Amino acid sequence: MADPYATLGVARTASEGEIKKAYRKLAKELHPDYNKDNPRASERFAKVTQAYDLLTDKDKRARFDRGEIDGEGNPTAPYGFGAGNGGGFRPGGGQFDFSSEGGDFSDIFEGLFGQGGGSRPGGGFASGFGGFGRRAQPKGANTPYRLAVPFVDAATLAPQRITLGDGKTIDLKLAPGVDSGTQLRLAGKGQSGPGGPGDAIVTIEVQPHRYFTRDGDDVRLDLPITLAEAVLGAQVRVPTVEGTVMLTVPKGATSGKVLRLKGRGFHKKGGGRGDQLVTLMIDLPVEDDALVEFVRGWPGRDRHDPRRRLDP
Repeated sequence: MADPYATLGVARTASEGEIKKAYRKLAKELHPDYNKDNPRASERFAKVTQAYDLLTDKDKRARFDRGEIDGEGNPTAPYGFGAGNGGGFRPGGGQFDFSSEGGDFSDIFEGLFGQGGGSRPGGGFASGFGGFGRRAQPKGANTPYRLAVPFVDAATLAPQRITLGDGKTIDLKLAPGVDSGTQLRLAGKGQSGPGGPGDAIVTIEVQPHRYFTRDGDDVRLDLPITLAEAVLGAQVRVPTVEGTVMLTVPKGATSGKVLRLKGRGFHKKGGGRGDQLVTLMIDLPVEDDALVEFVRGWPGRDRHDPRRRLDP
């Protein structure tokens, strides 16, 4: 099985940042979109992505380092099973020599399995220990995929379509709380193997939006308003992840004031939704002579000190 550290070309002591940097470099070189005539590059891209997914999962990385799983995330054989040294089963570090001439091991087997301790007639050594000596056939390798999900689709849980390696398409249902790094497992959609196919592991990447940003389960938006709307108040149109709504700007609003639109954020894991937080930003016109003359002649311009709270 491939060593994920070797696949990414990093040391076993590499930090998460070093692992991400190595992955980005290799993914850029090997991405299928840039290597359409090079199937080997696509194969390496899949292996690099699989290695990255394992090493950025703290639990899986620790289990791999301890030898509990292999580079594909499959459990490794327990110590002493499948050993090729002719040593057989080694409980507690000892060893039975099943090759000794003239040895009668019936008493050993009876001591281990017992005539009335669950062994089945005619079951022999293998069946009397629940199939000892027979390794389960391994499943095929899991196949990693990365799915780019538009910001608004992630917030509204819009179904996503993905094309698998065999050319088949599947519609995925996003779960509440979805975020970049969320993984979806498609059972039996991986590579084939003697024990059946592996799974497809789909890692979600929520794409950035040009004016929405995410804050936990909330959505944030900086909303430009005019000086007149800020001073006099107004009803203004505001985009949300589910369409445009009307928002009331209160009289005397200042830049930085935050207004809340309930239930217009991301769906939460435990139910309900976050909100949309709208930050008002007063946008002044450039080189407006009339506005300049008005401010110069405004009697109260020197009476208002917006920085008085900053005085020591």
